[in-house]
Amino acid sequence: MAKETPGAASITSTEVARLAGVSRATVSFVLNDTQSHRVGDSTRARVLAAAKDLGYVPHAAARSLRAGRSNLVLLPASVSAIGSLVSSWVEDLQCELDRHGYTTVLHTGRFPDAATAARAWAELRPAAVLAMNGDRLTREAGGILRRAGVRGLLAVAARPVDGVHTVAFDHGRIGEVAVEHLIARGRKRIGVVLPQERGLDAFGQPRLAGAQRVAARHMATVTPMELAYTRESAAALAARWVDLGLDAVFAFNDEYATLLMHALRNAGIAVPEEVAVVGCDDLVLATLQQPPLTTVRLHLPAAATIADALHALIEQGAAPAVPDVEAELVHRLSS
Repeated sequence: MAKETPGAASITSTEVARLAGVSRATVSFVLNDTQSHRVGDSTRARVLAAAKDLGYVPHAAARSLRAGRSNLVLLPASVSAIGSLVSSWVEDLQCELDRHGYTTVLHTGRFPDAATAARAWAELRPAAVLAMNGDRLTREAGGILRRAGVRGLLAVAARPVDGVHTVAFDHGRIGEVAVEHLIARGRKRIGVVLPQERGLDAFGQPRLAGAQRVAARHMATVTPMELAYTRESAAALAARWVDLGLDAVFAFNDEYATLLMHALRNAGIAVPEEVAVVGCDDLVLATLQQPPLTTVRLHLPAAATIADALHALIEQGAAPAVPDVEAELVHRLSS
């Protein structure tokens, strides 16, 4: 087994070839799983064993250069902050993209505008970009990416993005569905949670706007409420709840909703008698609350469908339409 030496030069494919007793080309065929070149099972086993013994790791950039294209799919979004539902969906997507031979890279940088962001993404020369917050993607940004050789551009956005394959996901509709339900249940003074965690403002503001549109049609009021995902922040909000005079709350998602419900209970405020609560995502934890949490269920496209669309965009430059994200109210006892 090769010993690691601080500052030592990296192991090369030449050394793998020498140890395995094969050519560098054969090493490349094996480690890149090149289907057009047949390598015998015993030879393949020797190459893999040599690579493992030497601790050899292929150079992704060099491999992309030889292949004439990258195998990276870039996800520029703070997906870890979106919540359990989307985070789990992204994990499934990574598995599906791996099935097509792509490596998924999350890019969570913050940029002043879409063009600056696109230039930063383009530096990595990905095969595709999947913009989860596609409403911020512009025609100019799309042009920058295409000129850099990005073949697959797919945006998740409330409305079509010019020149980009778009999956319709209107966060405003989530706020509308939640507040339509609360008003139907007789609630008129509604709070809407705006999470303070990084990256969530892009989703919280459209949900607030949707809630405000519905409230304006029904002589109801909407009060925006900042809430960080901490027990202290939730307790502080619950402590001033009586002064706020609200009889309902749409709490952004199930995680913020359950956090707030526990704080309200500790403050002696009854759910739903004094305050009706609605979350979003229909997580398992929503059904385990006391009372069980009313929520907005999101029907996301299958991860395999998105992966197939990205693969088609990369390979063919076009892909079939992907189903829209739909929002459905699931009524439980919290409202």
